[in-house]
Amino acid sequence: MSTLDWARWQFAITTLFHFIFVPMSIGLALFVAICQTRYYRRGDEVYLRMTRFWGKFMLISMAIGVVTGIVQEFQFGMNWSQYSRYVGDVFGAPLAMEGLIAFFLESTFLGLWIFGWGRLSPKLHLATIWLVSVGTMLSAYFILAANSWMQHPVGVAIDHATHRAELKNIFAVLTNSTVLLAFPHTILGAFTTGGMLVVAVCGYLLLRRRPSDVVTRSLRIALPLTLVAVLATMAFGDGQGRLMEKQQPMKMAAAEALYNTQSGAPFSILATGRFTRHPSTLNKIINIPHGLSLLATLSWGGKVEGVNNINRAEQRKYGPGDYVPIVGVTYWTFRLMIGAGILMLLLALAGLVLVRRGRIEHSRWFQRAALAGVVLPILANWTGWIFTEVGRQPWVVFGLLKTNQANSPNVSSADIVITLAGYIVIYGALIAIGGWLMWREVRHGPEAPARPGAPAGDSDSHPELALAY
Repeated sequence: MSTLDWARWQFAITTLFHFIFVPMSIGLALFVAICQTRYYRRGDEVYLRMTRFWGKFMLISMAIGVVTGIVQEFQFGMNWSQYSRYVGDVFGAPLAMEGLIAFFLESTFLGLWIFGWGRLSPKLHLATIWLVSVGTMLSAYFILAANSWMQHPVGVAIDHATHRAELKNIFAVLTNSTVLLAFPHTILGAFTTGGMLVVAVCGYLLLRRRPSDVVTRSLRIALPLTLVAVLATMAFGDGQGRLMEKQQPMKMAAAEALYNTQSGAPFSILATGRFTRHPSTLNKIINIPHGLSLLATLSWGGKVEGVNNINRAEQRKYGPGDYVPIVGVTYWTFRLMIGAGILMLLLALAGLVLVRRGRIEHSRWFQRAALAGVVLPILANWTGWIFTEVGRQPWVVFGLLKTNQANSPNVSSADIVITLAGYIVIYGALIAIGGWLMWREVRHGPEAPARPGAPAGDSDSHPELALAY
């Protein structure tokens, strides 16, 4: 492989590690805030135990997410110096905002939440966890604004003498049409991730025949939250599909492996054969008639441009070259993302039916499915990111800078291989530690109810909550 290939693999691998925990922490922060709000309003000690129990998972995911995220920004300078030089004036602004506004907000109030039990007033303490949740979402917004600019560059002028993009309008970057759809789609996906983790842990506890009020009430909150979040994620994803057809038609065509322009284009569920520029080498099966046209144009007979047609148009616009991404990767990641979303929708719906019928504690098949379903949001998040990034190739900044023009010229393949091996070892250790900590909390289970006559929030397990973290 070339140095460019190694650099791309390093960024992809470290990002996928990082992207296990970021959506999890965003979703769990909201869930913990909801639990504590119910405790504040009702004074029911069960909600306090829920807050403490799920708060531990939130803190573990946040800690690992922060550590693994640091490497991402360093890589821009280490492996992608040409990219950093080109977009630094633009890309640095939202990342600086994320650090100075969102991350400080999140970390400050997280500390107050951890150590403020019994020291802050209940109302003020409740406000801290909601501000933590808001901070996680603000962080995501600024990062997504930077990524959305790469998908659809706005608010800049290109200095051809210095070969740099110069920021002219930060508000155009922050209100980019791409980020206005990418943000809710990603955040709702994070809520789904948090909800599915809660459902999975509850499923395990029920399988081990350890039912409790914490488990039952957690399911009553997590299942409808997950169902609504999945449906809303799909709705915003549908809007992204039509926007993508306007901004990056090649990505939409590659998502269906549609090589020639077609009106009333179908959407295939499966395909066999080879992904080449000749449709005859690919056999699409289980087609949804007019599905791609409806997705891309919201029209039954809408015209969808094909890969070959778009490639010729981009060659005329941008010059000689191949502007087709890896169609096979784009095709399958798009379907895996959608398939994982549908399975989560069905799982949440089945769980709600069982809850309403009072059978959730006795349904072994659902408990097993809930436990296995913990991988579904990770699969959806990973494949969604891969689809977004691979489908944009060969561009790192669409229409402005190609990926093969963005890497560091003085970094060798050996340098990247050595650092990649180090990252894998370190990240592997972090995931092992994080997984062990979460598994320890799962096996321990929620705190026991408070002793009769003890103050609210007292328990034998963790008399001082700050020490529990």
